[in-house]
Amino acid sequence: MASETTQVEPKPVETITVKVNGVSVEVPKTTPDWQGNPVPTTILQACQQASKEIPHYCYHPKLPVAGNCRMCLVEVGMPAMGRDRKPVLNEDGTPVIQKGVLPYDPSLPRGAIACATPVAPNMEIYTDSDNTKMMREAVLESLLINHPLDCPICDQAGECKLQEYSVEHGQATSRFVETKVSKPKQVDLGPRIMLDDERCILCTRCIRFSRDVAGDDALGIVNRGSYNTIAAYPGERFDNNYTLNTVDLCPVGALTSKDFRFQMRVWFMKETKSLCTSCATGCNITVGSRENKVYRYEPRDNDAVNASWMCDHGRLNYKWAQREDRLKDCLIRDEKGTQKVTWATLSKALIERLNQAEKGSVAIIASARATVEELFLIKQLADHFQAITDCVARQGEADRLLVQADKNPNSQGATALGLCFSEMGIQIPSIEQGIASGKIKTLLCLGEDATKAGLDVSLLKQLECLVASDILPNPTVEVAHFVLPSCSHLEKRGSFINGKGRIQKFMQAVQPSGDARADWEWLRELVVGLTGKPIADTLPGVFNQCSQQYEALSGITWQDIGDLGVETKI
Repeated sequence: MASETTQVEPKPVETITVKVNGVSVEVPKTTPDWQGNPVPTTILQACQQASKEIPHYCYHPKLPVAGNCRMCLVEVGMPAMGRDRKPVLNEDGTPVIQKGVLPYDPSLPRGAIACATPVAPNMEIYTDSDNTKMMREAVLESLLINHPLDCPICDQAGECKLQEYSVEHGQATSRFVETKVSKPKQVDLGPRIMLDDERCILCTRCIRFSRDVAGDDALGIVNRGSYNTIAAYPGERFDNNYTLNTVDLCPVGALTSKDFRFQMRVWFMKETKSLCTSCATGCNITVGSRENKVYRYEPRDNDAVNASWMCDHGRLNYKWAQREDRLKDCLIRDEKGTQKVTWATLSKALIERLNQAEKGSVAIIASARATVEELFLIKQLADHFQAITDCVARQGEADRLLVQADKNPNSQGATALGLCFSEMGIQIPSIEQGIASGKIKTLLCLGEDATKAGLDVSLLKQLECLVASDILPNPTVEVAHFVLPSCSHLEKRGSFINGKGRIQKFMQAVQPSGDARADWEWLRELVVGLTGKPIADTLPGVFNQCSQQYEALSGITWQDIGDLGVETKI
């Protein structure tokens, strides 16, 4: 007799009732900290759940709590206790609320730091009281005493929390008449970071990130009092693969990126949700661009992938897409020479040429940097021609945080769609032998340089038809009969499946260069022209067709993917 399985009901979440500006709110007794461990819920977290913003500088949900900026001070009240240790009640039976954390003279209001003070039953929090506003004004006045008034030339302008909070919570005038303390400016902190100590408000976010997240205890505070400054260890450089995250974390303009410094005002830029393609992690990013030029990548929060971080290599790996020597023209090479043609002419000629190819005489080298939608269309071509297919592996060093050894952004997608076997590159020798023996007469190199896969140029010249699509020039493109200029991921939409099997999509940030065209568009034309199969004429439609045919994506639609992606069945 089979034993019955009993479902264990989830343990109910223990809550605490507090009041925020007079409104009762139930909050969890504990909340995960930056490492995911349960710790008592703080006043700041309770106010966030009540949709009340508490201004803060040093607090960050992904960092250890420091509680040193004092910007999050709020007035707090607790039930007054009588000598019998029982709550003192009003005439209506409600508890008498005594403002302040501990008993004290009511004429001397005292606040609690919201980021580090746990909530308690029947606590009352006043985020907009006169005393709270007075404390915020005092903190801002202190922070601005030695701060330079250089907002017009500061890279952080438009994203500066000191600017924003000064307007929202500061005083209209300054009472400070003394001479400001001068601190070092334009400190070359590391190969990618510039420091302006005069702007620093000593929130220590950069110190805590470097020590506790990146594992590089490289930064600290030197000197005393008003002369405190952030510094690297004497004689050392701030140089690890995650230094640029401190620029994101800095709430003011103290830490700036040398790459982005003085390049563009942030309010002029368009922001596009995208993905980093430097490895299989697939960090969620925001692309900053203006007038069809990309200026920066920034990490986009996704706790299932990259939290709030990304590596420096991935962040700076965008300039190749804007190189002057990009492939911009459709080319056909024959005995007459090289001709520059339109897409319509190239598509027609290519379909006519490939229609002459015999089944089994075609090979395809696809790319694990192609999108799921493009790989799906390539697979339709492969099945039609009964072609040998493979993808090119890219391996490098990994680290303990985000960087994976697999440098392809869509290896899982290529494997799930059957374009490569358990090991990428295992079919390349068979393709090489097939070309040498004359069995393979047509090779489609889609997004890869065949010479880097091990195929010699002299071997490629033996082919009757060599089709090459790519973004940058390479030896394969130089001898190809058909050259199709491709788009980078910045210039199109699509989806990747990262190393953990999570499918994520990215949006188009800039327009293609020259005649370059989104790969799925011309691939669809080839599939329809060669196979006659009905293929959707929109990218979401192509993805939905793909998900209906492959178990790994079963039940997932383009709309389901959303901004943060979903888990596949890989």
